[in-house]
Amino acid sequence: MVHMKFHYDYILESLKDRSLYKGCTIDLKRRLNEHNNGLVESTRRKRPWKLIYYEACIDSKDAYNREKYFKSGWGKEFIKKRLENYFKKK
Repeated sequence: MVHMKFHYDYILESLKDRSLYKGCTIDLKRRLNEHNNGLVESTRRKRPWKLIYYEACIDSKDAYNREKYFKSGWGKEFIKKRLENYFKKK
């Protein structure tokens, strides 16, 4: 069996102000720890972060294209619809 390395697109929610952050990584646990430990400059001031969504891709280009999509207007609408029940509970 061939070991596949996945690339994860993820969405974090700031527990400080409920803003969202979209990113891509090959190690989801490590990356979430980096965000919450202040090691990512762009997210440092909005800690702590909660992982609310992720997807896995085998191809890195597909994953980075998906991240780009999440950051677009269409992608933001997708997230709103995909996590509709999660956001209603807030």
